Amino acid sequence: MNKFSIRWDKKAVKFLRKIDRKMARRIVKKMDEVAINPAHYLEPLKEVNAYKIRIGDYRIIVDFHKDEKVIDVLFIEHRKNIYKNL
Repeated sequence: MNKFSIRWDKKAVKFLRKIDRKMARRIVKKMDEVAINPAHYLEPLKEVNAYKIRIGDYRIIVDFHKDEKVIDVLFIEHRKNIYKNL
């Protein structure tokens, strides 16, 4: 099984630089796992055409391109704030 490539949006990278370094590493590690088997981790969002990934108190909103084998990380936010921005 081929691994999906991950493209990080500037907003997501900026957020990772702001949060605790340990949590940022955990998020990046989880995305590496997601790249191996996206179907296991991705949960579709009803409001928008995107998917979410849960990591502790954080949510990652991604766009999934199965044909291109690409996962676009759109943004990352704390679970209490993430849905206000959609």
